[in-house]
Amino acid sequence: MAKGFFRECVGELKKVTWPSRTDVWASVKVVIVLTIIMAVLLGLLDLGFSSLFKLLMG
Repeated sequence: MAKGFFRECVGELKKVTWPSRTDVWASVKVVIVLTIIMAVLLGLLDLGFSSLFKLLMG
């Protein structure tokens, strides 16, 4: 039973179209850039809301 399972797993993995190294690096770059953009955006929102809260609370 387990032997057949692993044989089927190997068979399925051979059917997978794996991305090229270039495709992987392009995706990694997109993820890093978007992560930085979102971090800056959230930081600015946090700064703005903190300033607004301090202004409202005196």
